[in-house]
Amino acid sequence: MPITPMNRREFVKKSAVTGAAVAAAGTVAAAPAQAADRADHAPAHCEPPRTWTFSILGTTDLHSHVFDWDYYTDAAYTDKAGNSVGVARVATLIKQQRAEKGEDHVLLVDAGDIIQGTSLAYYYARVDPIDAGKGKRGPEHPMAVAMNAMRYDAAALGNHEFNYGIDTLRKFESQCRFPLLGANALDAKTLRPAFQPYTVKRIRVPGAPDIKIGILGLTNPGIALWDKDNVAGKMSFTGLVEQAKKYVPRMRALGCDVVFLTDHSGLDGSSSYGNELPYVENASNLVAEQVPGIDAILVGHTHTEVSSYTVTNKATGKDVILSEPYCYGMRLTVFDFELELVRGQWKVTSTKAKTLDPKGVEEDEHITTLLKADHDLVVKYVNTAVGTCTEDLSAAEACWKDVPVMDFIHQVQMATVATGLSTADAALPLISVAAPFSRSADIPKGDVTIRDVAGLYIYDNTLYGKKLTGAQLRDYLEFAAKYYHQVPVGTAVDTATLTNANSFWDYMYDTAAGVDYEIDIAAAEGSRIKNLSYKGTAVTDDQVFVVAVNNYRANGGSGYPHIAAADIAYSSTNEIRQLMIDYVTSKGSLNPADFAVTNWKLTQGGTAVFAD
Repeated sequence: MPITPMNRREFVKKSAVTGAAVAAAGTVAAAPAQAADRADHAPAHCEPPRTWTFSILGTTDLHSHVFDWDYYTDAAYTDKAGNSVGVARVATLIKQQRAEKGEDHVLLVDAGDIIQGTSLAYYYARVDPIDAGKGKRGPEHPMAVAMNAMRYDAAALGNHEFNYGIDTLRKFESQCRFPLLGANALDAKTLRPAFQPYTVKRIRVPGAPDIKIGILGLTNPGIALWDKDNVAGKMSFTGLVEQAKKYVPRMRALGCDVVFLTDHSGLDGSSSYGNELPYVENASNLVAEQVPGIDAILVGHTHTEVSSYTVTNKATGKDVILSEPYCYGMRLTVFDFELELVRGQWKVTSTKAKTLDPKGVEEDEHITTLLKADHDLVVKYVNTAVGTCTEDLSAAEACWKDVPVMDFIHQVQMATVATGLSTADAALPLISVAAPFSRSADIPKGDVTIRDVAGLYIYDNTLYGKKLTGAQLRDYLEFAAKYYHQVPVGTAVDTATLTNANSFWDYMYDTAAGVDYEIDIAAAEGSRIKNLSYKGTAVTDDQVFVVAVNNYRANGGSGYPHIAAADIAYSSTNEIRQLMIDYVTSKGSLNPADFAVTNWKLTQGGTAVFAD
């Protein structure tokens, strides 16, 4: 009997959690950007301090990990490296740093991607949204609760902050007791900053001038592509270097003794979107190299641990220290600054950075008390059964074999797009492209829960139908095929080393359904797609297809050719993951016999690599 789709708003009522707000440290206070520098003068008989130290602690890419928990597996988080996740443990490290160095010697900053990434994030964006609308008061976002309690001083906007739309982001911003910074996130009409570009913090030094720390926030230009549906016509995004050149001198002119950047941008100068945008995606190293006046940069976006990285500024010869503390709360960066008072002005004499690992420390009791009810609510939600499955569907081999669980994604995408096509477009061949996001995903035989499906499709992507010609489709698949290392005929294929060539990660690799093709891993890049056909007939260059594809890829994500500029045949604001959940709910049973088709395979010189 089919399961009736649940009313998610009425699924379960949220338990109220109340608690006193944590007061901000009295000796580290925010100052308006326009404030004049007023020194506290010591009595004449007191010798003012000549040196001072302080620290800036940094997190990034938290992606709504509050506790050390994996909602997809319904168990404590585990990985091969033994990492722990969640701000609850990081909060303990932060308390230790404040106790060791003094409350008045520590600031706390984040580099973005806060409100997306876990089932907890999805719940408070879509199931019981913080932006309730129609005059209703929604719940407080768990990340706002946690970060307010931890006393963050500032956070940069991440690209995933825009995934649920600007209204949800603005609501989150209103719940934070710290600014969300984005100097290169501009209003599309006025080209003025749509968010606060920077903030200035003061550290009180008894008997001496305050130390003024300017914190500039920069986000990722790729938002213009990746979240085009949410930002087009409303916001535009310029380059990090360009905006840093504008604001760093301004902050210095305001009397900032230290200029600190928090960038949601990696540090290798690369871009995943090729030439789709005129601005570099991972530009933190370029900012340090090209913009004078920066002391240190907290780096985000690339989910990498870089404890300390030094870039020499070309204009001044001064070293700039960069650090990226991995992701999900796996690390905490500590920037240590030493300053000297020279003729009444503080000068930085030393900057160092390191990362701390929270693994092994206890979760902060205050964070646990504040957010356990929210966590338990989401655990109950994701464990709700929505149907059954006739057999186990694993994604373990999805990166080199056409497996049924990927065909489940393709089936949902094609079936959904087919319902919304015009009469003319409905006459065109319909195919689908999708990536194997998680090799650990598994939909078990028996009951299927929300978390089972969510574990297969971990991103909040929406669905498009775009038109490609046969020639463009071949280019698209050739681009995908560079995911594989070249393995000559006669050489054994090792799946441990076969994939991720060219820093092409799993989420960037698309397989296709609806057409048949082979990928010859013995061939050179650009000539690997063989025997591309549709319903038994070779695909011609001028043949036109409707391609079901997620919004990230449709708008240029990962740099695939042709797709961003292609004509739109269909678009929807519904998340693909929810469409998959609804598919199981409506049918009651997930049966691969309804959708599983082996239509692509890897070959070496025409010989299949893996047996069917």
